[in-house]
Amino acid sequence: MHDLRRQALESGKTVSKKAQSRMSSRASSAANSRTHSRSASRHGSDDEEGNLSDSTNWSINSIDDMLALEAPEDTTEAWKEDLANRMEEIIDRKRSSVQGRETSLAQYSHILMSHYAYDEIQSKISELFPALLKSVKSGSSEKEICLALRAIAISIITNPSETVYDAIFQTLKNTYTDSEFHSVKATAIHSLSAAAIYGGASDDEIQDIMDEFLEIIESDGSSIEAADSAEVVTAACEAWGFLATSIDDIEERTEAAMDAFVEQLESSETSVQIAAGENIALLYEKSYTPRETEDGPASPSEAEGDDGSELDARFVKRYEVYRQKGQLEHKLSQLANESSRRIAKKDRKTLHINFTDILNTLEHPPRGPRYSTAREKESGREFGSRLVIRIHKTGSMKIDKWWKLHRLQALRRFLGGGFVVHYEANEVVFESLPCVSLS
Repeated sequence: MHDLRRQALESGKTVSKKAQSRMSSRASSAANSRTHSRSASRHGSDDEEGNLSDSTNWSINSIDDMLALEAPEDTTEAWKEDLANRMEEIIDRKRSSVQGRETSLAQYSHILMSHYAYDEIQSKISELFPALLKSVKSGSSEKEICLALRAIAISIITNPSETVYDAIFQTLKNTYTDSEFHSVKATAIHSLSAAAIYGGASDDEIQDIMDEFLEIIESDGSSIEAADSAEVVTAACEAWGFLATSIDDIEERTEAAMDAFVEQLESSETSVQIAAGENIALLYEKSYTPRETEDGPASPSEAEGDDGSELDARFVKRYEVYRQKGQLEHKLSQLANESSRRIAKKDRKTLHINFTDILNTLEHPPRGPRYSTAREKESGREFGSRLVIRIHKTGSMKIDKWWKLHRLQALRRFLGGGFVVHYEANEVVFESLPCVSLS
């Protein structure tokens, strides 16, 4: 079994200054009673991060930490018998206890993350989903519900379907709308994004979900009774970005989305700021599409920047992403150089790395994360993106576009250290990031 990193988010005042003003004016005794009745977000220390059964938060804010996670190799076949036993325990709930169901769900997810188990679960899917949905709808603990939601997402990624989305959509939506637990809401949001992408949702349905997630972001979580939760707002931002990578033309949704994400740059929570910033970078990237014959050859200004750096003339700007670009650049620059001691040193470093990349994309949209303008000695060419993942000893994956980073982060939230296992064996995971070059 392998580790799935826990990174809990603060659940105090989450979001933008404007939102905090709004929330203070609309506070009521009913809202206060609901807030006080909710459980606080889970917080985990480094020595607890190896326990999947305690992990309900999927957010991973540091790409470097995320890529360091690895699943140990298991060369025996014992896991197949273990998986069969766990599936039977999940399906047969008659004499099960809350703790027993939590353990079965955690171990089931562990096995599916660490191994590609399509053949092993295919014959049980029709029984597994009703049982998992029952744990979601009538789970006796916060942990059971979160683990069931996680198990649903991993099951769909392991065994994709063109019909399962229709069967589970309403339950997942009701869960993030109605649950009293912020961790459950966040997990349900992520699970719904996986169900939409790998469970057969149409483009129209995906865009409807994106609109709902944007409402959560715009209202700072208050639209689903989670006004104080950075965990929920971050999840909605991350899931929105993941879904957006599947939509070719997003121009009509760009203006409203940009307004929401720019406002979240004022959040007091690093996780919210980074998730919003990465979506801003994605929207700028999507405003450029490959040059076509009717576009004609690139002009000198399209091939070289004011600073003499190379520009990717293969892409052409199709529309304006944000009218107040100068103000946005100023804000991104502030975040890229954040020096406030009120922010933890690790969070400041994360802000610097991420927002330097995001600002670079704002100025040069075809450039992806970790872009370096330093030049190779022999060829004289710019290094370009330096975010590269090794796939065991056989190849590498360059994450040179924001859509690739969004998908990578989403898949790692679902699969943890088992990402490489699924990348090599699971066709739908490979097709999500078809960018491996052999060494």
